[in-house]
Amino acid sequence: MDIDGACHCGLIKYDAVIDPRTVVVCHCTDCQTLSGSAFRTIVGAARDDFRLRGGQPKIYVKTTESGVKRAQAFCPECGTPIYSAAVGDTPAFAIRVGTIRQRAELPPHRQYWCRSALPWVMDLDSVAQFERQDDLNRFLGNVRRS
Repeated sequence: MDIDGACHCGLIKYDAVIDPRTVVVCHCTDCQTLSGSAFRTIVGAARDDFRLRGGQPKIYVKTTESGVKRAQAFCPECGTPIYSAAVGDTPAFAIRVGTIRQRAELPPHRQYWCRSALPWVMDLDSVAQFERQDDLNRFLGNVRRS
């Protein structure tokens, strides 16, 4: 599948070819910290199938639990995480699904590092849902008046 994406401010842009069946959710604590969220959703792209079309990401190198070094690429202006890759000869990129324009077409097929998953993340059905900020504001206004 052909995809394209960008960071929040638009400085970093890319195109890639991916297999949508390889979309995964990672619950490891590094992904939680680096994403600022409860998990990270990624999809792989081979080196020859990933092209930067604008901007140059800043790279932070982290060491995994197994000792492998991974380059974390993010926008130097807005901080949006774009991808991670092996340090050195990069055979593939793990693209952050949230940066992909076609992200609605990319549901995850597997979850990794579930031992680190936050307990509540596996069942969000009972959590109140609001379609827009206005709906939330109305709800909060009613709660404050109660």
